[in-house]
Amino acid sequence: MNNSTYLLSTLIFLPILGGLALLAIGDTGDASSGRARGMRWTALAVTLLALVLSLGLVTGFDTSTAAMQFVEKLDWIPAIQASYHLGVDGLSAPLILLTTFITPLVVISSWDTIKSRPAQYFAAFLILEGLMIGVFASLDGLLFYVFWEFMLVPMFLIIGVWGGPRRVYATMKFFLYTFLGSVLLLVAFVYLFVQSGSFDIAGWVDVPLGLRAQQTIFIGLLLAFAVKVPMWPVHTWLPDAHVEAPTGGSVILAAIMLKMGGYGFVRLSLPIVPDGSAYFSALMIGLSLIAIVYISIVALMQKDMKKLVAYSSVAHMGFVTLGFFLFWHLSTNVGAALGIAGGMVQMVSHGLVSGAMFLCVGVLYERTHSREIADYGGVANTMPWFGAFFVLFAMANSGLPGTSGFVGEFMVIVASFKANFWIAFFAATILVSGASYTLWMIKRVVYGEVANENVAELSDLNHREFLVLGALAIAVLILGVWPEPLVNMMSATIENLVATIGLTKL
Repeated sequence: MNNSTYLLSTLIFLPILGGLALLAIGDTGDASSGRARGMRWTALAVTLLALVLSLGLVTGFDTSTAAMQFVEKLDWIPAIQASYHLGVDGLSAPLILLTTFITPLVVISSWDTIKSRPAQYFAAFLILEGLMIGVFASLDGLLFYVFWEFMLVPMFLIIGVWGGPRRVYATMKFFLYTFLGSVLLLVAFVYLFVQSGSFDIAGWVDVPLGLRAQQTIFIGLLLAFAVKVPMWPVHTWLPDAHVEAPTGGSVILAAIMLKMGGYGFVRLSLPIVPDGSAYFSALMIGLSLIAIVYISIVALMQKDMKKLVAYSSVAHMGFVTLGFFLFWHLSTNVGAALGIAGGMVQMVSHGLVSGAMFLCVGVLYERTHSREIADYGGVANTMPWFGAFFVLFAMANSGLPGTSGFVGEFMVIVASFKANFWIAFFAATILVSGASYTLWMIKRVVYGEVANENVAELSDLNHREFLVLGALAIAVLILGVWPEPLVNMMSATIENLVATIGLTKL
């Protein structure tokens, strides 16, 4: 379906080639020079073109079918039946659109803040954008793994070169956690290749596997995807990475890269090893509830705004994995589809809201060079527009009805009630705890009397900052009041997924 275009290849390689071109041209050493400005405009033009092209996924997407669309397939390594195989469905298309929407906002937000090596900085984000789209579009296991692994390199450099004082420690921790998990992912892929004779992901779904094999494969996939989500207890790399990363790095990490783990569960774990997923479903629900409840308490104790938002990401992503693994504890396919759909909507919403929260923290940091909550107070008195945006995103982070943060969480809680009252009870506590730590931060930072001279001298949002936060605010509100287009895009694919994982391989 939609075979006639090379839209996905263009979306992948346009930003990668744009990034390589920026690297080839290089910097002059003067961030304010005309050449450096040209680098910024080039990066912005490439990301905006990718955004426009990605809208073709929406306008040309057939919501009535679960079949892969915009398919491209070429021989790559015939000896091992590996192919350059791309396509999208209702699970991957929304995440690709999220990627192309967030990346130009990151470029704009970093326009004047990056003084050192701007060409390399923007090149890293362009290359990263192409690799992330490649992960979402890959239908070949080996191709998926190549994009998955290479994605680490630009983020490693973004944190390691442009990060904070402890950037080397943070980037090494990030790389080792994610790389070690990926090694087990490769082992699982090799085993599936031996069993099926190819790297075709759709073919892996039909491969008969015993329970022991499924359990082993699930563990291999789990360790790779759990680190990316990240799930408790392999989440400890995330706060360090966020605190040390530049603002743009934190936004991409939270908004897009964390979604790779959730996407891996629904694309690979659930359909390929359904019996293994069923066996470990109670464990996954337990870990998700721990993330939702315990990490929320940890977030409440944070003094650094960026670290608080980072911990809140762990808690909110717990809803994603909870929604995905409720399937085996529900008596109807309707409830199972609702849980998976809620997890997917939560991923998209979290990408918008967490990205916006990190950008808000970045706006304050650029003015005062402090992320400590205690250094602020009464910011709304001197930055009223910023205060309005920050409060809106904080409300979305708390799950306020009318914002995107409410939709996915509500869907997962309803599905949880269909499964077990106590699961729903503990999941719903995030609506209280999430509001607690988010609004406690807002009260101390935005409201009250002006805390000190630094706050009194703050200037409100400039045009560039207003554009970025305004675009995210519109997206958060549209998804909050009108989630139907997103849900419709996913519905046929999720129904097919529910039918697939409902069939045992034993």
